[in-house]
Amino acid sequence: MFFNNTSNYTIFTKPKHKPPKPIPSPSPTNISHIVFGIAGSTKTYQNRASYIQSWWKPNKTRGFIFFETLPNNHLPWSNSSPPFHISENTSKYDDYNKHPIPQAIRMARIVYEMFNLIKDNVRWYVLADDDTIFFMNNLVDVLGRYDHEKYFYIGMISECHASNFYHSFEMGFGGAGFALSYPLAKALVKKLDLCLKRYPSLYGSDHIVQSCVADLGVSLTQEKGFHQIDLHNDISGLLSSHPHSPFLSLHHLDVVDPIFPSMNRTQSLSHLMKSAKADESRLLQQTICYHKPKNWTFSISWGYSVQIYEAIFPPSLLQKPLQTFTPWSKSTKPFFVFNTRIPSNNPCENPHVFFFDSVGNKRGDYIVTRYERKRYRGLPACSLSGNHSADFVSGIVVLSPERKYDLIGNRRECCDVLHDMRRNATEIKLRDCFENEILP
Repeated sequence: MFFNNTSNYTIFTKPKHKPPKPIPSPSPTNISHIVFGIAGSTKTYQNRASYIQSWWKPNKTRGFIFFETLPNNHLPWSNSSPPFHISENTSKYDDYNKHPIPQAIRMARIVYEMFNLIKDNVRWYVLADDDTIFFMNNLVDVLGRYDHEKYFYIGMISECHASNFYHSFEMGFGGAGFALSYPLAKALVKKLDLCLKRYPSLYGSDHIVQSCVADLGVSLTQEKGFHQIDLHNDISGLLSSHPHSPFLSLHHLDVVDPIFPSMNRTQSLSHLMKSAKADESRLLQQTICYHKPKNWTFSISWGYSVQIYEAIFPPSLLQKPLQTFTPWSKSTKPFFVFNTRIPSNNPCENPHVFFFDSVGNKRGDYIVTRYERKRYRGLPACSLSGNHSADFVSGIVVLSPERKYDLIGNRRECCDVLHDMRRNATEIKLRDCFENEILP
């Protein structure tokens, strides 16, 4: 439209379009974006220091171990351990909070204290116990999949039905460790004292936190790599059939057998870290392949164990752990939240077991791991295999492509038996499965 102001015309024109400024994509999540709050006790730290030191990276990992009192017996403090912090006095909560375990309030408030101690450049707060072992590279990769600017509560329930039944099937168990995104942690600390008053009878700090998170409208996002290990005795059956998911944590190693034969718990953990250092992305990932001339099945738990079965078994069976362990409690059946296989003396069903021994020199683009037999099973050969006994096999070499194993949306790796079993040791090479490959 034109307006006449005697001598000049004023013309209204459409403003030039300006493209929106691009929104910068966030940098990939790294170890510096994660802050750890570790619930500790001066009474137990002497026996658990080696657990924390196995995964803590001085000058790289951020966080604190929270003690109830000054750890005088452990001074001077080791640089290989997390810095310690003395928890706030929680006696002011005694008037309205009679928790079944006195430490529950102190441990629940670690969220509050940790948030106020470190806020800069934080994407995730991870809470755990002082006997929790983390696999840091895998943890960084998994948390990096999620949008840290949204409300996320990431963890895993217990392996034992009784633990979930008596606490919650919606709870990330604190022993396995759980992660809170920064926005969720910020909202949580504002309401934490209200939650302590609202839930006076909950047994554990992790249940208090979960209940408060639920009040904020957030549910647990499960990651199967967090392991509470509410189990007893020999957990090798579980570790040899790990879910197709990054291995993130282990808990309760004090109450299970050492995970490697002829080693104590500290030695076993150190030994597992050797394979983790070689390729953490593949650690405990299960690969299954077959040697048809002898009708043998191989089940590989990378960096931990190899099993030989003298018969052909499908992956759907071997993905079920051998029940070498017992439940935390037998008060609730079924005992476990996953299917298991009962160990058998049938020579066709009882595997020859080889445990991780060492990482060798690379062969071209392949990582070399060796597995050795620790004991003989003392059974005759399986008749289904044509009496092809595997007793003579003393060791197995596994060749793995030297690349990060990406589990997101991928299949398990496949493998080929390279040697025809005429030697005491054999070699297996891992590879990507073919497009339409079906096992066996």
